[in-house]
Amino acid sequence: MSLAPRAVLVHRASEYEELLARHGTHGQAEFFLSSRGRSLREVAERHHRGLRAVADVAAAIPAQWRQARVERADLDRFLFAPEDVVVVVGQDGLVANAAKYLNGQPVVGIDPEPGRNPGVLVRHRPSAAPALLSGAASRRCAVEELTMVEARTDDRQRLLALNEIYLGASGHQTARYRIGPDDPAATAEAQASSGVLVGTGTGATGWLRSLWQQRAHAPALPGPADARLVWFVREAWPSPVTGTSLVEGELSGSRRLRITVESDRLVVFGDGMEGDALDLTWGQTVTVGVSDTSLRLVG
Repeated sequence: MSLAPRAVLVHRASEYEELLARHGTHGQAEFFLSSRGRSLREVAERHHRGLRAVADVAAAIPAQWRQARVERADLDRFLFAPEDVVVVVGQDGLVANAAKYLNGQPVVGIDPEPGRNPGVLVRHRPSAAPALLSGAASRRCAVEELTMVEARTDDRQRLLALNEIYLGASGHQTARYRIGPDDPAATAEAQASSGVLVGTGTGATGWLRSLWQQRAHAPALPGPADARLVWFVREAWPSPVTGTSLVEGELSGSRRLRITVESDRLVVFGDGMEGDALDLTWGQTVTVGVSDTSLRLVG
């Protein structure tokens, strides 16, 4: 007997909840915001809209299905199952945060605040949840396969990201490394910089675009479903022992970028989640390229 589908609702703590956790009471949080020219009313209203959206989606889950909920901060400790239908209720970035922990499960993005979020990844309103859940479970819905980027270390650690992967120093100090194609015959260049960013077409509307706009001859940015990545070195520093000739490029197919660490500690993290990073030290190597895993975004 096959298991009934499990709907996994992914959400994150609201600004209101974070304020209460920091200040203890509604009144103290209200005083804190008012002293800075803001009103707690608008923050609380957004909080309650988010709660209603989660409740509406939960009510739309068929009675015979199993249910689970996971908060953003706990994603790295949650075990997703192959039969899960993942429902992300929140901002576009929350879909990216969840994507790195998935392996082919369909993802439904629900926007609790239409008009406030861009809606690139959270494309649906809570009222659409019943039809979307049914279609996702039966595999009868339209699904867009979004390219992801993958980092692999020489000690077999692996990191996925939907938008971009960043390699650099954790404390915004200078990162030192050697960079070049993942080819034994290729010559790597020693660099000192603010880090390396490798991104997808989904990430091309954010951090990646800001770097792309600063380059006169940068490669064209990919689309979200294009199996192609672009990479940029941030603020490479020229010196007698470090160069600036390899500062941008693109990766597709089996082509990967190889980086060998020449610092005491560098970190690799994806989509801004610094709390779930890979730590690298002297002599370690990481390669970055297009992942075999993609995000299956419903509708």
